[in-house]
Amino acid sequence: MNTEFALKLMEIALKIGADEAEVYVKTSKNLSVEVKEQKIDTLESSMTTGYCIRVIKDNRLGFSYSTNPDEIDIVAKNAIEAAKHSEPDDYLGLPSAIQPAAISQPLIFDNNIASLSEKEAINLTLLIESSAFSEDSRIKKIRKASGSFSISNTYITNSKGISAHYQSTGCSAQLMAIAEEGSESQLGWDYQGSRFLKDVSFEEVGRTAAHRAAKLLGARKINSIKGFVLLDNAVSTEFLGILSSALSSESVQKSKSMLAGKKGEVVISNRLNIIDSGLLDRKLGSKPFDDEGVPTSHKILIEKGVLNGYLYNTYTAKKEGIVSTGNAIRGGFTGIPTIGPTNLYIESASKEYTNDLHGLVKTVNRGLYVIETMGMHTANPISGEFSVGASGLWIENGEIMHPVKEAVISGNILDLFKKVVMIGDDMRFYGNIGSPSLLIEQIDISG
Repeated sequence: MNTEFALKLMEIALKIGADEAEVYVKTSKNLSVEVKEQKIDTLESSMTTGYCIRVIKDNRLGFSYSTNPDEIDIVAKNAIEAAKHSEPDDYLGLPSAIQPAAISQPLIFDNNIASLSEKEAINLTLLIESSAFSEDSRIKKIRKASGSFSISNTYITNSKGISAHYQSTGCSAQLMAIAEEGSESQLGWDYQGSRFLKDVSFEEVGRTAAHRAAKLLGARKINSIKGFVLLDNAVSTEFLGILSSALSSESVQKSKSMLAGKKGEVVISNRLNIIDSGLLDRKLGSKPFDDEGVPTSHKILIEKGVLNGYLYNTYTAKKEGIVSTGNAIRGGFTGIPTIGPTNLYIESASKEYTNDLHGLVKTVNRGLYVIETMGMHTANPISGEFSVGASGLWIENGEIMHPVKEAVISGNILDLFKKVVMIGDDMRFYGNIGSPSLLIEQIDISG
């Protein structure tokens, strides 16, 4: 299935009564490997091809999908029939094509992933586990060592002139290691992902996860205080992930966002920018078009703490009389577009607020360097309230003193980001969300 197939399905739908029609085709090849004790635990290889059609007839939405190219006529008819039973909506509409000169092409395809053999993929995944064991003798178990490798083709065609296609690759490595000493055990995790194979160090993932687990051994409880919290870049990325839902225009329009009605206001520290960009070379969220065929872009959503705007797809943009920001996403060919970030990340608004990790630690008189959190899924994405378990390292007078266990940090996510006083120089992406380490003052830490 390709552009020619998409055009044929679109033409059938228009011929039998659709006012507007859009066809989305996705083909993907995926290889997932999990290893345990230097043996293959799980090996899954799949090739998936599917397509869907979205039609608008009399301001009503119809949708249908299939994996069988021979069902093209049935799929078109089912979409038209579905439209008859949906509610009319004046904001429905498909995006129009723009000039090709306005479309950027980020680097998102790697021949090294496309040509990778199954044996090579297995050996890379085995390296994650072996490097964890060799990093520290106290690493006794590996809960999960996994590698994933994919290649996909996406085609989007609509009746308003859009005909988009791009090919992409991706790979990732992750590991959960368990360090043991006496009766105590601690967990350590790490992850790397990219659209290019050479950007992912499978060996480093194993070493980092092992190091994180081992340095938490000997953890103690602490007394409750209000003090500095230094968030590891993996942890600050988790908090940004919670905030990301508040940047969706759909959440704002439904009054389910902590950022609703705050455009133009200071919402976080003036030392931070939050950016969404689909144009970053090699990143997992990058692509030339969103899942409606609208070109992606580089957007400073929050600049020096001030909220500039939200993420839109065509539907939510039409509600406000503006254009889509290129943030339509689909979970696959079985659903209609929703809204989500491409690559969402935090950067320092000025170099004067930036330091390396050692410099951040030196700044803290008393506080907690948070390496792992538990229960982040319990944070409320609408109110921003959170209370999560934390483990990490206790800092006094700029020196790391001992590991900490069973601590709890709590507050409001917007307040948390408002209290950022310094930013690390270690920005890193975990999937399509990225952040540096963040030093935050006056946070409630419970022992």
